Amino acid sequence: MRNHDLDFLKRFSLIIAALFGVMVVLILAALYFNSRKVVEPNPIAEARTIERIKPLGGVYAGETGAAQAAVAAQAAATAAAAGGAPFGGTTDGSVVYQNLCAACHANGAGGAPAPTAAAWAPRLAQGRDTLIRHSIEGFQGASGFMPARGGNARLTDEQVIAAVDYMMEKYR
Repeated sequence: MRNHDLDFLKRFSLIIAALFGVMVVLILAALYFNSRKVVEPNPIAEARTIERIKPLGGVYAGETGAAQAAVAAQAAATAAAAGGAPFGGTTDGSVVYQNLCAACHANGAGGAPAPTAAAWAPRLAQGRDTLIRHSIEGFQGASGFMPARGGNARLTDEQVIAAVDYMMEKYR
């Protein structure tokens, strides 16, 4: 190799080393300035975190606790009502019957009483409270079964009671 080739390689190596040094300095400066930047928290992520770590129950003691428990129960009931009671939360027994109960009670599926007064007479004799309890909790009888809340766990007690009252009137 000639002298001017060696001289070129030395200078080129020095330039590459200097550029590498500049790159390292720029990376370190960027990391420093990025770490000083104030980051605004994401409100959606914060809401998800709060919901995820929220306690499942509360402890209430004394008179103040009773008031707080009542407020919490009311808030839970309001949230449940707004959170998806089926059929728009209606307490119209005919709507609940047509959309849910009629699937079995219109044709006698699963041992459900047929839509006649004769088939309903033994059930009506048991009384309204018994029919409501069986409708809410479910019932296994000798001739069939009644799933709890007509098979829709989101159905409210008021909706079940309205549907029972509607059927009692319809089959009297």
